[in-house]
Amino acid sequence: MIFGRTPVLPTPEQALKGRATPEFEVPSRHTVLGNALLGPYPEGLEVADFALGCFWGAERKFWQADGVWTTYVGYQGGYTENPSYEEVCSGLTGHTEAVRVVFDPTKVTYAQLLKLFWESHDPTQGFRQGNDVGTQYRSALYTHSPAQQATAEASRDAYQKVLTASGHGTITTTVLPADDRTFWPAEAYHQQYLDKNPDGYCGIGGTGVSCPIGVARAEG
Repeated sequence: MIFGRTPVLPTPEQALKGRATPEFEVPSRHTVLGNALLGPYPEGLEVADFALGCFWGAERKFWQADGVWTTYVGYQGGYTENPSYEEVCSGLTGHTEAVRVVFDPTKVTYAQLLKLFWESHDPTQGFRQGNDVGTQYRSALYTHSPAQQATAEASRDAYQKVLTASGHGTITTTVLPADDRTFWPAEAYHQQYLDKNPDGYCGIGGTGVSCPIGVARAEG
């Protein structure tokens, strides 16, 4: 993204090429939950990916939720292999800042996590969240099963109805399968950033409109 220009996603040909191996190591354990970041995970847990603006505050929202086993932040939805934070912020990788959430579906459902996702940011803002402007701040859901895809789409449609009724605009959130959209873990200092820096920047803020849980309200 060139300064002063409206953010625009690069094409695959325009994107930075990246590198075959990462330039940094990711910590092994979550600083709050104590569990493994990159796995292996206990049998029965599920994975979900959420992008809702600056990933520092977004990750904290999810690690505080009951039933979440671990979280870590990274870059998703772009073209550059093993990108750095600086490269993502340039707007030339196509990635958005995302949080990977590993959760126990017997304790918290994907639909409940979607409610937290929708209510923790403004999904109508396109390539920005509040004062954070850039393609890396766009809202996105990357799903890990057909069931997640269907639930995410129904949840989006249900939330659109209540947003519209409250005078808000159209949801711009991307809802796509995570297949072929690699989640590249971010640098160590980004992981659980607000645990390490309790007074650090958090740009997360919702619309104030409650999201209905479940898919039934998306119909009709």
